[in-house]
Amino acid sequence: MPVSASTPFKKRVFQGTAALLAMLALSGCSTTSKDRMTTGSIPKFDRPVEQMDAGELRAAIDRVGQAYEKNPRDPVNGVKYANLLRMNGRDAQALAVMQQVAIANPGDRNVLAAYGKAQAAAGQLQQALNTIGRAQTPDRPDWRLISAEGAILDQMGKPNDARQRYRDALDIQPNEPSVLSNLGMSYLLTGDLRTAETYLRSAASQPSADSRVRQNLALVVGLQGRFPEAEQIARRELSPQQADANVAYLRGMLSQQNSWQKLAAKDATPSIAGNTN
Repeated sequence: MPVSASTPFKKRVFQGTAALLAMLALSGCSTTSKDRMTTGSIPKFDRPVEQMDAGELRAAIDRVGQAYEKNPRDPVNGVKYANLLRMNGRDAQALAVMQQVAIANPGDRNVLAAYGKAQAAAGQLQQALNTIGRAQTPDRPDWRLISAEGAILDQMGKPNDARQRYRDALDIQPNEPSVLSNLGMSYLLTGDLRTAETYLRSAASQPSADSRVRQNLALVVGLQGRFPEAEQIARRELSPQQADANVAYLRGMLSQQNSWQKLAAKDATPSIAGNTN
């Protein structure tokens, strides 16, 4: 049975993964506003935010920020603005935005979900769980919120509880790549790289998997010493500039030899995929 990684190392992996993939804590745990009606007041982008380079992301933040300032009560712009701020590492500002949006929209599930994510990114983990719980409805459970709970529980050092939540989400949304990716990253955080790779490969093989899932897979493959393969995965479907940035960051993470060697050593005991330990 793999030994749990240390708390400082867990924090470093969470922070590194977030920076590599430009997203909240773990991949794919967001609840989007795609089901909402949109208006011309909401800025639209030429390509997915996940594929933007740093300059494009800053420009997107400015555009959405201007829309937010015109109407800080608008839930769609508020959530979009907070998500972009988090992707840029501005967690405190994202939390402040979502606090105001949540006050203005106390019953909005999407707002509560985004508020919970902002709280988690700012380190307010128990508050985040409480907020996510308020967004959930027992008669119509949302698999995205269940997966988000799992990501928070992982950050709280409760991997068994986290993995059960991911499996609960998969019962509702089978083979969902973002949940499989979260499950894989959960095993990474306890040093079980083989099981992590199994779930991440399953996630990446799904037709709806996005580049963030593949970047998680690249990280796990690289941690096992197969860097050429990891680099090949990391470069798929990204612009050359973003691919270079991701590969450079991946190299930087993998250069921390002491931490990674300790993690790899903990993977020496074989494990069975799907075992919640």
